[in-house]
Amino acid sequence: MGKDGSGIGAAVVSTPSLLSFSCLDAKTFIVTLVVLSLVLAVWQLQPYEPLLFSSSCTIYNYSSTSVLKQKIASSSISTVSLSSITSSSSFSRISPRFNSTIPAGDPRIRTFRPYGSAAALFVQMGAYRGGPYTFAIVGLASKPTHVFGKPWFKCEWVSNSNTSPPFRAKAYKMLPDWGFGRIYTVVVVNCTFPVVPNADNAGGRLFLYAYYSPSPRRYEKLVALEEAPGSFNEARFNPPYKYEYLYCGSSLYGNLSSSRIREWMAYHAHFFGPRSHFVFHDAGGVSPSVRAVLEPWVKLGRATVQDIRAQADYDGYYYNQFLVVNDCLHRYRHAANWTFYFDVDEYIYLPDGRTLEKVLGELSKYTQFTIEQNPMSSTLCVRDPSKDYSREWGFEKLVFRNSITGVRRDRKYAIQAKNAYATGVHMSENVIGPTTHKTESMIKYYHYHNSINVLGEPCREFIQMPSKGNLTWHQKIPYVYDENMKRLADKIKQFELKTIGDLYKT
Repeated sequence: MGKDGSGIGAAVVSTPSLLSFSCLDAKTFIVTLVVLSLVLAVWQLQPYEPLLFSSSCTIYNYSSTSVLKQKIASSSISTVSLSSITSSSSFSRISPRFNSTIPAGDPRIRTFRPYGSAAALFVQMGAYRGGPYTFAIVGLASKPTHVFGKPWFKCEWVSNSNTSPPFRAKAYKMLPDWGFGRIYTVVVVNCTFPVVPNADNAGGRLFLYAYYSPSPRRYEKLVALEEAPGSFNEARFNPPYKYEYLYCGSSLYGNLSSSRIREWMAYHAHFFGPRSHFVFHDAGGVSPSVRAVLEPWVKLGRATVQDIRAQADYDGYYYNQFLVVNDCLHRYRHAANWTFYFDVDEYIYLPDGRTLEKVLGELSKYTQFTIEQNPMSSTLCVRDPSKDYSREWGFEKLVFRNSITGVRRDRKYAIQAKNAYATGVHMSENVIGPTTHKTESMIKYYHYHNSINVLGEPCREFIQMPSKGNLTWHQKIPYVYDENMKRLADKIKQFELKTIGDLYKT
């Protein structure tokens, strides 16, 4: 009976099912599954490590350094460095990233060797005091640095007096070229201090700190401006100003016609009157013949020519036009009531017999106003065998105006510079106070595009005088006959002869 396989003892030791397992096996399986899930989760979160372990977060170690070293040493990560564990404090700070333990000189460590310089952090053109508390520093900076990085500036005033301690102010930067820059972009740095620098008139220096990145550890320090003892005069920041009107010209480059420059200068010297001044910037365009026609006005004190040919070393927008107009803005910020920005192939005109004084009186409540363009043909002239065109001035014989309407054309502008922090070629976006564009009936400008570089006769095509009110079509463009500027030519010639006639002879 004991050997019978059908007995009760045989039933107790029967073979278990393949689908059944012990409680211990189940726990091991669950723990393994949880561990694998955690490993997969950590692997998936690796791309988000900078967000999870940002520099603003701090991981504190509540165990001793020796215990931490033991745990890291016993882990499976063989390349962990313990260099980040530098404090014996029980609250030591641990870097979220571990440093490599590859020894120095190992070929797996790649080196990067820079040569030369792609672009400077800051290239200063000028620095000016804008008021009792403020300064403006105008310059160029590496465009990629400002597009992709976060450079910033700080100012410091250091007095010549030993009893006045230095004081600092965080600067406000403006990029007025609105992305038109090339390798370099224009930067205007405004430094506003809580107290008046050089209030004791002891003199001093304005330092500019230019930082490469948000980190304050790497920077360049430069002397932006020096004030001599006794030079501070708060009265010069308030009216009355030296001039009523100031002209800030853009960069002059290329082969410019001295005849056109002569006509432009005489016209606007008459237009703006004796209390006006003209600032030109020579970027290679002031040839000996151009200088000869400007020199009489320079001798008379009506014009200034600044040599900016060194700007060619810094690749900016159109011979660094934005840099030039901003330097002119701050250099002469408190020199005139109104500052005008337009080019030497453009002529300001007042319709309906208006006077400039009256027009600007109506616009005085605005910080800035823009001026509508009258586009003129720079080739078309009236055929008249009885006239000697070589003796006529350009704006006297270029009398056909493009009559296409509904087209957006560039506008030029005037500004009350005391209320501007930075400016542009066509208008400013950094002003205090309102801007108006509704000036069509008050002031305009005639634009003789592509005429300033024609060294010979500007009349290259002649057509018959059109009947009154009729259009003249040329190259699929309708033109109307406009003699507003022509009627002023004789008066301008007489003014030039009376004003600088003697200077032309000397």
